[in-house]
Amino acid sequence: MLDTYHAFQLFDEMLIQLKSSAEEMHAIIKGLEKVRQELDASANDGPVYEVFHKTPNQFISIVELEVGSVTNLVEMLMHWHYILVKILLVALLNKQPIFPLQFLNLIDQGGFENGESEGLGLHIISVTIFLVATISTCLGVQTTSEGCFEHERLALLKFKHSVKDDLELLSSWVVNDCCRWERIHCDSVTGHVDSLFLRGMSSSFPPNQYYLDPERDFLDVNELKYSLADLRHLKYLDLSGNYFGGSRIPEFIGSFKQLVYLNLSHVGFEGIIPHHFGNLSNLKVLDLSSNYGLVVDDMAWTYGLSSLEHLDLSSLYLSGAHNLHMVFFMIPSLKELSLSYCGLSNVDLDPLLNSSRMIPNIKHLDLGFNNFEGPLPAFFKNMTSLAFLDLSNFNLSLAWNFANLLNMIPSLSKLYLSSCGLDKTFLSPLHLNFSTLSNIQHLDLSKNSIEGTFPSVLTNMSCVSVLDHSGDKLNSSVPSMPNLLELELSSNKFKKIEQIGIWRLCRLKKLSASFNNFDKEMSHTPTNTSECSQYALKELHLSFGLNGTIPDSFRRLVNLRNLHRSSNGLTGPMPDLLRKLRFLEVLDISNNKLTGPISAFHGKLSKLDLSFNQLNDSIPDSLGKLASLTDLYIRNNRLTGPIPASLGRLISLQSLSMSRNFLNGTIPVSMGKLAKFHSLDVCGNVLEGVVFEAHFANLSKLKYLDTSSNTKLTLNISPEWIPPFKLIGIHLSSCNIANGFPQWLRNQRKLKILVLSNSSISGPLPTWVQKMPIIPLLDLSHNKLNGPLTNLPNGGNHDLTGDVVTAVLHLQNNFFNGSIPRSLCRRKDLNYLDLSRNMLTGKITECLENMQGLRTMKFSSNRLSGVIPSSIGLNSRLNWLDLNDNNFTGELPCELGNLTKLNVLDLGDNNFSGNIPDWIGENLASLMVLRLDKNNFSGGIPRSLCKTASLQILDVSGNNLTGTIPRCLGQLNAMINSSGVALHRQEIKVDENVNHILKGSDHEYTHTWDIVFNMDLSNNKLVGEIPAELTALNMLVGLNLSCNHLSGSIPNSIGNMSKLESLDFSNNKLIGMIPPSMAALNFLRHLNLSHNNLPGSIRTGNQLQTFTDSSIYAGNEDLCGAPLPKNCSNHEDSTTTIKKRHEESDGQTKVWFYVDVMSGFATGFWGVIGVLLLKKQWRWKLFRLADETMDKIYIVVMVRVAKMKKGRETIQILWNASSF
Repeated sequence: MLDTYHAFQLFDEMLIQLKSSAEEMHAIIKGLEKVRQELDASANDGPVYEVFHKTPNQFISIVELEVGSVTNLVEMLMHWHYILVKILLVALLNKQPIFPLQFLNLIDQGGFENGESEGLGLHIISVTIFLVATISTCLGVQTTSEGCFEHERLALLKFKHSVKDDLELLSSWVVNDCCRWERIHCDSVTGHVDSLFLRGMSSSFPPNQYYLDPERDFLDVNELKYSLADLRHLKYLDLSGNYFGGSRIPEFIGSFKQLVYLNLSHVGFEGIIPHHFGNLSNLKVLDLSSNYGLVVDDMAWTYGLSSLEHLDLSSLYLSGAHNLHMVFFMIPSLKELSLSYCGLSNVDLDPLLNSSRMIPNIKHLDLGFNNFEGPLPAFFKNMTSLAFLDLSNFNLSLAWNFANLLNMIPSLSKLYLSSCGLDKTFLSPLHLNFSTLSNIQHLDLSKNSIEGTFPSVLTNMSCVSVLDHSGDKLNSSVPSMPNLLELELSSNKFKKIEQIGIWRLCRLKKLSASFNNFDKEMSHTPTNTSECSQYALKELHLSFGLNGTIPDSFRRLVNLRNLHRSSNGLTGPMPDLLRKLRFLEVLDISNNKLTGPISAFHGKLSKLDLSFNQLNDSIPDSLGKLASLTDLYIRNNRLTGPIPASLGRLISLQSLSMSRNFLNGTIPVSMGKLAKFHSLDVCGNVLEGVVFEAHFANLSKLKYLDTSSNTKLTLNISPEWIPPFKLIGIHLSSCNIANGFPQWLRNQRKLKILVLSNSSISGPLPTWVQKMPIIPLLDLSHNKLNGPLTNLPNGGNHDLTGDVVTAVLHLQNNFFNGSIPRSLCRRKDLNYLDLSRNMLTGKITECLENMQGLRTMKFSSNRLSGVIPSSIGLNSRLNWLDLNDNNFTGELPCELGNLTKLNVLDLGDNNFSGNIPDWIGENLASLMVLRLDKNNFSGGIPRSLCKTASLQILDVSGNNLTGTIPRCLGQLNAMINSSGVALHRQEIKVDENVNHILKGSDHEYTHTWDIVFNMDLSNNKLVGEIPAELTALNMLVGLNLSCNHLSGSIPNSIGNMSKLESLDFSNNKLIGMIPPSMAALNFLRHLNLSHNNLPGSIRTGNQLQTFTDSSIYAGNEDLCGAPLPKNCSNHEDSTTTIKKRHEESDGQTKVWFYVDVMSGFATGFWGVIGVLLLKKQWRWKLFRLADETMDKIYIVVMVRVAKMKKGRETIQILWNASSF
């Protein structure tokens, strides 16, 4: 590589040659032109303003410097040595080795052919000026290279100390001369810092990411410190791809009046864009895209950007911005404008752009995804220089003038029309003049309504090299397009693999046809492979939708570099033809059903993914010969045997995942020699032996280590050992960690993930742990740790809102004691807090209201006491609250009703009192689990609980509840149809656990609790009958109504509860026979009907005949039959026995009834008649009394009849009188 010293030697030799010989000068010129051609080729038509180059120690971003700002003389060379000037100047000024040595030899390979001497003088003058200017500039650098300006150095150091730099991107910012720091560039003459290259990769990582990619480097900045305002001479500032945590763009950026390039995209800025940007009159490039919190109130500040050529405001909402026309009228120099996702659907761009002076100059226009409708603006006809146009998501089906305006842009080379509602009629010659579109090279027609046959008219567009038809509905063969280089056909409806043009498009280099519904296996001998003598295909994506095997015909794709066939259902052994693809670099055949051993591969392979297959046998030693291999993924297979020591020879290896196999033996010490290693995952195997310091000897770049779930593996690391690495993630769960809590972790201050659960650690947490920075995901559960929680990591920066992993604290199943420390309340980032199954005492601290991000709070099985603090109701995001098995007292605070997102509320096994509050059913609509068992609640079961449509576990057992069972409980939707709770289940982690009583014992459900439906109302004072409506809850797995005062019979429809596994009606006052439908409960495993008043014989058949424990029927005196020792009489069935018993009883009752009636009749009859027969005087008096009584009755009746007749006559007279 060429350094500064050799560069000076080179130019000295050039000057000597210039003075001595014109012929030699010609050679120099030819050599320089070849250098330029090489650089032009490597740039590959990249952006005008940037050239990127990466060295082993530094990533340099080189801006197009105004050559006149270095020297006016060099400006004359712009057209001749443009790229060479850029690279050489920056390389020399930064003292960076950037040119390969072979470029030196190009100087001696040049020469002019006959007839090429014309213009020699101009060439000589140009090169002379170039050499002199460059050398004088370099000499100037030497005079100022002893150190940068102190105030600028201090400003940069203040910035460094204000950011969170986990990956040490600014680690070189330590020496005195800040001009020598990475990502910094100083002016060659003045020595001032003029460029700050702090581009990150991204700050938007997916949540719950298991492993973080170390190449996705970025800075985490709370706010941009004002100290950078001292860098008054900045010309280039790139802060894109970092994370600024929702802070505002500082106004001092507007004071950088020399700024030429400003990139603040993808950094999470919020607030109003400072109007001070209007001071940046020299600015040529401004990129503020993808800052979704930025507010654009007024665009008047763009008036001052008179030099601007590139403006990107994508994903900023501009619809309500004032003076939007300033963007189009006041920047005549603008050439590239990106306004995608700006909410411009209601903005009429036609009057803004139709008369704009910049329209003829625009080369790049991006208006995609603004939901435009109606005709296209007329200004397109004036865009004579337009080369790039993105109208994605413009409803062109309503744009009647689309074709005409498009025909007026002959310069167009890249056209994006994704999601525009196009169909094949828009692509017909009747609409488009393809002769005017002959220059289009890149065409995106994805996600439209183009279906059926492939648009044959595209064959007339001879220059198209990139075509995107993904997300359409094509199902016919791709026509011949000889110049096509890239073709995207994913998510279509192709049925045969041969239809996608794989054997027809000879020059094609990239083909993607994933997510199609191929109904046949790929043919081993396709009929049309002879269409091409050779195939140029380098990259092939065929994931999702193709079954069978990889056909032998693939051997014809000799130039294939990347092959992706994941998730295809591939079967059989790995095909031998993969070895014959000698240029193959990336192979992904994960998520298939491949069997057999891993086959050998060619030595050029750099990335290999065989994960999630059924591969078996041992890992072959031949993998150690793949010298270029950087990533190897063979997790989730059936591999056995030891890890081969030959893998230690893979000097380029960076990431290795062998988890979830059956590997045994020890981890080879040779793995410690892989200096580029950054990720090692061997979890879930049966590895054994001891891991010690030698295994990590040279792993200075290691970021992620996972040896978990290897129960026979022991980590025996000396407490004095200082690791060479700075880990970000460590998983050592279910391993054996010797020597107590790992002392070597004390210098691992970049940790974001630390999992040491179930690793045999005992004793208190060391005091030095408290001084460690907060670890977002910390899991120390299932150990024997004791002592107070005061030594949890609590140092460093407490604001972790920008962290990319879900903040979790697992401390359950230990022996921690003391109170819950108030320091936990500082963890505003925390999502998951589990302190269950410890020995914690005292009250819950009120300050938990500060933990606004908390979603899960689990304090069960401790010795906590007091009342639930009302402040918990302020944690509005909480979806899991578990305080089970403590000593809490008092009534439930009504503030808990504010937890409207609550899915699980477990307050069982405490001493709560009062009524079950109505707000549980009224407010907690998302509740899935409610446990209030083993408390002192009184009153009735509130009918409001019937409104919890998602409820699947209800446990109010062991209280003092009275009244009847509400019939509306039979309307709990989730217990009838489980599909109603699917959405809520997605919000809960699968590793959550729920304890509840089922099948007569206390169970803990971890991974399967969300498919358990249980109702437990036992051990209360409930009365009345069992509502028949409960039998509609056909999803119930368990129903327990035992130990109450319930009466009546068991509902006959109990057999409808087909999924019941546990049924307990014991210790009640139930009567009536056991319903026959109970025999239909085929899944019943636990049954208890004891201590009731059930008569008759025990039902048999199906699952009931498997119950042999007589105690489940005990206490029912009139119950007989197996398994009870009491047999039903005469071996008759219980129905006949009961019937006869009742008949006998009824017969005896009738006999005694008749005896009583007859004796009573005889006594009464002869007691009266006998006296009258014997006493004549009594007889006469009785007859006289009867006669007198009859006379009186006759008189009374006749008087009443007379009165009624008289009243009727009076009414008739009055009626007649009124009629006249």
